[in-house]
Amino acid sequence: MFSSSTILYSLSLFLSLSLLSFLFFLSSSRHDIILSPADELDDLSLFHRASVSNRRLISLSQSPPKIAFLFLTNSDLTFLPLWERFFKGNEDLYNAYIHADPSSRISSPLLSSSINAKLIPAKRTARASPSLISAERRLIARAILDDPNNLYFALVSQHCVPLHSFAYIHNHLFSQSHRKSFVEILTDEPFLPKRYAARGPDAMMPEVPYEDFRVGSQFFVMAKRHALVVIRERKLWRKFRLPCVDVGSCYPEEHYFPTLLSREDPEGCSGFTLTRVDWTGSVGGHPHTYGASEVSPRLIRSLRRSNSSLDYFFARKFSPESLPGLMEIADDVIFRD
Repeated sequence: MFSSSTILYSLSLFLSLSLLSFLFFLSSSRHDIILSPADELDDLSLFHRASVSNRRLISLSQSPPKIAFLFLTNSDLTFLPLWERFFKGNEDLYNAYIHADPSSRISSPLLSSSINAKLIPAKRTARASPSLISAERRLIARAILDDPNNLYFALVSQHCVPLHSFAYIHNHLFSQSHRKSFVEILTDEPFLPKRYAARGPDAMMPEVPYEDFRVGSQFFVMAKRHALVVIRERKLWRKFRLPCVDVGSCYPEEHYFPTLLSREDPEGCSGFTLTRVDWTGSVGGHPHTYGASEVSPRLIRSLRRSNSSLDYFFARKFSPESLPGLMEIADDVIFRD
């Protein structure tokens, strides 16, 4: 006999697939769709398994809490040597996971790297598309499944570099009595009305009224209780995955997480990000990219400073040519807190 929970879960998957197929039909006429119904069905199954796996108990007295570093990339990890030095000696305190777009070429040094990153099954991604939300949820779910001691989830890209030592970041996160998620949540940006209407004037209703719509940095450091909220959520996702009519105003990856968590637990979120980005002089929607000539101890110290109670932990974007300069100052500046 099948249990009632098994029957309900199977029915929900069937209904989800039917809905996704309908949305696929609607959107395929407007865009080269990236998220197929089969991909999303795979994701639903993954998220369900991760939610169920969380019932396993952990003992912090026996196993130290860990940070799951979630690398979202569409290319090789240019700054791998810097990350290797960052992680060295902390093997029991972190796990690393990589979602690499299937079109990206991953080099053999990464596969044999000392950071022991796990390449998760990945699907196609594109900037300013809901595929990035899916990839981030995929990373979170895989990290939850892999190790129950992953209690924080830090999203970084191939263009990110650390601004502090691993010990500094781990100590600051786990010294909190009530562990917050560091997710940027903004409510008064002038472009919000256009972003909200990007799928059509009323497309987000009734699930997401305009007064609940938020924006923030794509990059977060998320506590596990909120990571579970993210992989269990379904209602808002059905709206944020809709195709945009105004493609130029469509950045769902900057809205889904701030909107969701500001509704679910605003007091449990910092409202600010721990990843520094310089948007002055941005080109084509991309932030300033620091070149080799800009790398200096002074730059690192200035990038750390924030208006919040914490320094920035990470910064982006850095050009590949900046790696030698960063390596030169890593021990004496970046990892000396």
